[in-house]
Amino acid sequence: MRIQHTIALAVVVGLGLGVIATRGLAAQAKRTFYVVIEVDEITDVDGHKAMTKIGPTNIVEVKHADGRYLVRTDNLVTLDGAPPKRFVMIAFDSMERANGFYQNTKEMTAMRIKATKSRAFIVEGL
Repeated sequence: MRIQHTIALAVVVGLGLGVIATRGLAAQAKRTFYVVIEVDEITDVDGHKAMTKIGPTNIVEVKHADGRYLVRTDNLVTLDGAPPKRFVMIAFDSMERANGFYQNTKEMTAMRIKATKSRAFIVEGL
């Protein structure tokens, strides 16, 4: 009977340690942070064209910050509500890299703000 109790106790302790280890690993999982830019309206066509000409600089900044474009399009399909005219989503491995990218693209950001009605924000992923 003692052997059965010992085995049962070992199983319970093993399950408990497994649950703790699994939760610890899940807590260590890296989060992804996304810079999201939505352009609702282009208010200055010439300013917008000038902004798109420096776009390759922006691509270099994304790569420099170890980011990657996930979405960069003006082809949006409405499900409900009004979609933006343009949508951009860039993934980064940390909040610091996402924020650093945004801070390093101030010239393009200023041009976007001047030429469009838009917004940009950082979202933490799961």
